Amino acid sequence: MTTTNSTMSLRQRERAAKKAEKLRQKRVLADEKAERKRSAKAGFANVNNPRRSITLTIVSAIFAIYCLFPFAYLLINATKTQPDFNSTFGLGPGHSFALIDNIVGVFTYGDGIFTRWLLNTLLYVLVGAGGATLLAIMGGYALAKFRFPGRKAVFAIIIGSISVPGIALAVPQFLLFAKLELTNTPWAMLIPSLISPFGLYLMWIFSEQSVPTELLEAARVDGASEWHTFWKISLPLLSPGIVTTALFTIVATWNNYFLPMIMIKDPNWYPLTIGLNQWKNQAATSGGVPIQHLVITGSLLTIIPLVIAFLCLQKYWQSGLAAGAVKE
Repeated sequence: MTTTNSTMSLRQRERAAKKAEKLRQKRVLADEKAERKRSAKAGFANVNNPRRSITLTIVSAIFAIYCLFPFAYLLINATKTQPDFNSTFGLGPGHSFALIDNIVGVFTYGDGIFTRWLLNTLLYVLVGAGGATLLAIMGGYALAKFRFPGRKAVFAIIIGSISVPGIALAVPQFLLFAKLELTNTPWAMLIPSLISPFGLYLMWIFSEQSVPTELLEAARVDGASEWHTFWKISLPLLSPGIVTTALFTIVATWNNYFLPMIMIKDPNWYPLTIGLNQWKNQAATSGGVPIQHLVITGSLLTIIPLVIAFLCLQKYWQSGLAAGAVKE
C-alpha cells in the first residue's frame, strides 16, 4: 500500500512539473512577443530575440538563387558537347555527359594555351596581389601606430584613391606604360596590381583596432626593435585583416579584365579572363569554329580556385569584416 501511494505521489509530482514547465514556456513566449512589439515601436530589433519575417526569408532565398544561378548554369553546361550546347535547354542536361572530355579539351585546345593562361594568372596573383597585401599591411600598420607629419594628408589621398574607379585610371596607365615601353609585358599587369588603396585603408583601420598600443610600448621597453615587434607581435594579431585584404586583392587581380585587355596584346601573356574571351569571340571571326562548350568549362575551372579560397578562409574573412563593428 505504501509503495502504491508513493508511486501515485511521484506521478502527481511529474504531472505538476510538466504543467509548470508548460506555463513557464508560455510566459517566455509571451515575454518574447511583448519584447518584439516594444522593439518594433522603438525602431530596432534585439539581436538576442530576433523577429521572424517571412518576407525577409523569401527575399533572402531569392537573392541566394540569384547568386547561385550563374554557377548552376556553368556546372550544367560544362557537361554538354558543342551540339548539345546549341540544341538543348540552358538549364537542362545534354544527350551525353561530356564533362571529362570538355576538361581534357580545355587543356589541349590550341596547343595547351589554357595552361599558359592559368600560369600567367597565378603569376599575376602571387606577385601582384601578394605584393599588394604586403604593402597594405606595412603601410596600414605604420599609419595606425606611428605619428608623423603629413599623416592626415596621406589619409585624404587614400580616401580619394578609393573613390576613383580603376577603369578611369586605365587609359592614363596605358599612356604611362607605353612611354616606358612596358606594355605587352607582365610588368604592365604586375606594377598596377601592387597598389590597393582599399586594402591599405582596411589594414589601417584593423591595425588601429586590433593591436594595443600598450603591448607595443611594453615590447619597446623590453628592448625589441620595431621590425621584431611588427613581425613577432603585431602580425599574428592582424591575421584576420590580412586574410580579408588578401581575398579582396586576389579576387580583384584574378578577375581583372579591362587592364590586361588594353595593356597586353601577346596571347602568351594573357590572363584567363582575356584568353577565355578570345575563345568566346572565335566564332565571330572568319572561318572560326565555335567552342562555347570549352569556354563554359574553362570558366568553371577558373572560378574553382576562388571558391576553394573563400571556403578555406571564410572564418578569417568574416572576423576581418566584423572588425570594429563592436565597441569595446
